[in-house]
Amino acid sequence: MELKNRSFLKLLDYTPAEIEQLLDLAADLKAQKKAGIRHNDQLAGKNIALIFEKTSTRTRCSFEVAAHDLGMEVTYLDPSGSQIGKKESIADTARVLGRMFDGIEYRGFKQSVVEDLAKYSGVPVWNGLTDQFHPTQMLADIMTAREEFGDMRGRKLTFFGDARNNVANSLMVVCAKLGMHFCACGPKELMPEDWLIEKCQAVAAETGAVLEFTDDVAQGAKDCDVLYTDIWLSMGEPAELWEKRIKLLRPYQVNKELMAMAKPTAIFEHCLPSFHDRETTVGEDIYQKFGLEAMEVTDDVFLGHQARQFQEAENRMHTIKAVMYATLK
Repeated sequence: MELKNRSFLKLLDYTPAEIEQLLDLAADLKAQKKAGIRHNDQLAGKNIALIFEKTSTRTRCSFEVAAHDLGMEVTYLDPSGSQIGKKESIADTARVLGRMFDGIEYRGFKQSVVEDLAKYSGVPVWNGLTDQFHPTQMLADIMTAREEFGDMRGRKLTFFGDARNNVANSLMVVCAKLGMHFCACGPKELMPEDWLIEKCQAVAAETGAVLEFTDDVAQGAKDCDVLYTDIWLSMGEPAELWEKRIKLLRPYQVNKELMAMAKPTAIFEHCLPSFHDRETTVGEDIYQKFGLEAMEVTDDVFLGHQARQFQEAENRMHTIKAVMYATLK
């Protein structure tokens, strides 16, 4: 399928076959890189802009390494490096950048910003994360699970925690698209929004996917192939919310007891960063205030034999490379 000149804003815009095509391409590009086969002539001469209103380790490194591997030049714009939305409208910024760059990545807050960049720039725009969706993360998550299990149709993935955040939203979408069994396991007040559930239910009706919503951790873990979690406070949310979130989400911590409720072959995934110990400023601060050695996942699970989050992080680069290659080549 021809994906050239397409933007990658949310997985709702892509068919199951197109998503599988990107995953297959990512696997091929990863195999080439592991074999030492260079592909830096594929997009030589092209330039891309990376707009980061929210900072990142994995997303920035993935886009930069992937771009360089494909032979492209990269310009990085941090929150202080552009006038986007301040002295210049999103539309005008898009019109300017679209005349200079072959593609634009955006990582920030509003989904409407990345949609407008795509609308007005005239070049492919890739969503590196918004408050609503995180589509590049999803490709890495599913690629990692495919490397473990092969075909993901019918496999159960459960997200434990704040199931209305951008990662949980996107997991629900990709699972619906690929005919998987998605389970959101968390407090009832932290479930995905109704409009998105309805869209995903419509997709699931066509693909055979199963969507499940529960506040029972045993039900969430039952027959689970992939146990997934994320930090309990998203980037940009005030630190004052920690106490409330800890009270709400502590029962949904992924620990050895929870892993034991899933299939023996189950794996653990996490989009990172993680507060699995006290080796960060935030982790130590939470320990001093609330006495928690770990938050969303315990250290023994995070460093255990079922954990795949570092393989998953590497796969961010391979899948992002596939998206850029497919939409620019």
